[in-house]
Amino acid sequence: MRKGKPAQRAEMHHDSDYSIVSKYQSEYRGVVQYYLLAHNVGWFSKFQWVAETSLLKTLAGKHKSSVAAMARKYKTTTETAHGLRKGFKVVVQRGGDKKPLIAQFGGIPLKRKQEAILVDYQPQFAMTNRSELLQRVLADRCELCGSKEKVEVHHIRKLADLKQPGRKEKPEWVKQMITRRRKTLVVCRNCHEAIHAGTSTASFRRKGTGEPRDAKVSREVREGGNKKGP
Repeated sequence: MRKGKPAQRAEMHHDSDYSIVSKYQSEYRGVVQYYLLAHNVGWFSKFQWVAETSLLKTLAGKHKSSVAAMARKYKTTTETAHGLRKGFKVVVQRGGDKKPLIAQFGGIPLKRKQEAILVDYQPQFAMTNRSELLQRVLADRCELCGSKEKVEVHHIRKLADLKQPGRKEKPEWVKQMITRRRKTLVVCRNCHEAIHAGTSTASFRRKGTGEPRDAKVSREVREGGNKKGP
């Protein structure tokens, strides 16, 4: 939510449609199944609408399309014990005799189950000839500032290192890696240098370029130090 309305999650624009729908469904299913024992579980209809709208806005933002277009493209119905339920489905076809991979959002009746068994499956992500990281690298665009110059990959050892308590406000690159649950971030050379220098990145972009202002200052200082003569 943002300003009282469902909002897109821009940090997921570099993920595949399959991964986006899988993530939304796993989060939604985890919350709903936990509360299936509650007599007023039907109140989660608003939560479903918020998650559904946010999902469609995220897909629309990724494809530079509209929410209605994404809804038409992926809409589906699911047969449940309480009748048909509307939702959204992404199908990834695989070659040979392999079954297609399917990610679906919705399809969970908001009906009380007095003997509910809490089951939360881990989402299965599509396996293709090109990994998602490779696709992000081939996009040749910095995921912080949008620059397409000297794109590199920033790595960390483990995500837990980013969540240490007692730290001050986290920079944008840390927030993106935590939100996306990725140990890699595709960045340009300037943003990469700014990350290792401990300076801010996306929040201090120079207008009209992909170069962070702090990174530019650091670069000019280094270049000035390398000059010989008076």
